[in-house]
Amino acid sequence: MRVLILHDGIDGDARPDELDTLVQVASVRGALEACGLIAIAAELPRDPAAARSMLAEARPDVVFNLVESVGGEGCRIHEAPLLLEALGLPFTGAGSGAMRRSSSKLLAKAVLQAAGLPTPGWFTLDALRANPDLGARARWIVKSVWEHGSLGLEPSSVIETGDARELARAIGSRLVALGGEAYCERYVHGREFNVALLGGSDGPECLPLPEILFEGVGPNDPRVVGYRAKWDADSAEWNATPRHFAEDPRDAALLERLRDLALATWNAFGLDGWARVDFRVDDGEPWIIDVNANPCLSPDAGFAATLERAGMPYHEAVRRIVAAGLARASAPVESQHVSHTTNR
Repeated sequence: MRVLILHDGIDGDARPDELDTLVQVASVRGALEACGLIAIAAELPRDPAAARSMLAEARPDVVFNLVESVGGEGCRIHEAPLLLEALGLPFTGAGSGAMRRSSSKLLAKAVLQAAGLPTPGWFTLDALRANPDLGARARWIVKSVWEHGSLGLEPSSVIETGDARELARAIGSRLVALGGEAYCERYVHGREFNVALLGGSDGPECLPLPEILFEGVGPNDPRVVGYRAKWDADSAEWNATPRHFAEDPRDAALLERLRDLALATWNAFGLDGWARVDFRVDDGEPWIIDVNANPCLSPDAGFAATLERAGMPYHEAVRRIVAAGLARASAPVESQHVSHTTNR
């Protein structure tokens, strides 16, 4: 079987999070070859006609989709699965609709709210300008709408205010750093958990749950896994946010609740292959703060760490992701349609 690993184009001045794509490509290629598959890799051309020509020439049996942006724009992440769907090529991971809904944090908020899943309240910039009454003074965190990998996110992104105009100014001043579109979300000051999910023949499986610890942080200081904490191994932020697997018996009920919510999120979005749902827990109440339909597969990233903790070889997880993509492609069209509409 011939597998094409499709990924972003990498420019000469690429950021660390963008360069990590090449690490993922190498890791996935090695895993595919360990499974006895033929693996090749290619950048997704920005021009749709060129992309179609490249895919026709490559003649893959299945595409392993690692595309996170097109032309450096995160808002175009869904274009890769959309093209593959149009060509009838089997591919891994979320379909175009699920990818777009999960990657836009505003669309994701709407899906979570419609499904009755807990997510912190939020305001867009337009909403703040139209309704200057925030109510009581509170803490808010300013986030990018489309960019992931904590781009532009730092402890200073947390702002305490009761003034909508002040909050709107804070969002406006960060637009460039946040990829051009941003919003604010009610900041949840609590514990952070990442729930990784892996698809399988019996449905998605929750892997062991890691908690991100915030070491050396004052009791009221913002707890944020910012860009340096994720991408700069020499930074103080990286060393202050270690991963710890939650196994305290006193957390058993909470961990079960997080698993249930993560699985409900998978179904609400219609995810496939692999995913991650991030939570903040405040006074025992979990809040969904991010839905990632294609979390990083680098060997030093969180998803690989959960596989190791589960005792699952990396190549076996990659094999399962490919199998899920092939199974979806071979499902009857009517079944695919029913599944899609049920999970919206």
